[in-house]
Amino acid sequence: MIPGMDPRAMQQAMKKMGMKQTEIPASEVIIRSEGRDIIIKNPQVSKIDMMGQVSWQIVGEAIEQTSGPEFSQDDIKTVMEQANVSEQDATQALESSDGDLAKAILSFQES
Repeated sequence: MIPGMDPRAMQQAMKKMGMKQTEIPASEVIIRSEGRDIIIKNPQVSKIDMMGQVSWQIVGEAIEQTSGPEFSQDDIKTVMEQANVSEQDATQALESSDGDLAKAILSFQES
């Protein structure tokens, strides 16, 4: 909103321009993209509809996390045993195969 402007007057001005703003109760907003997630804690979320065009406004404390393929220690052990490779090689193979066990094991047979 505009600082110093009466909220009621602001709503009337927005209504005249064909804008409708709705506050959305939320405890967390997560934006996922390739390779990282942005997590916004305690957000203030507003949905703004202006003549059929909807946009979102999010204000809060953002935390960035890198995201990658998820695999367990058992997955690493399986690749190590099946392909007869080190833990480091098994981990790298799982990372490059997006956590797909079969692809990771087969990658050693191809080389």
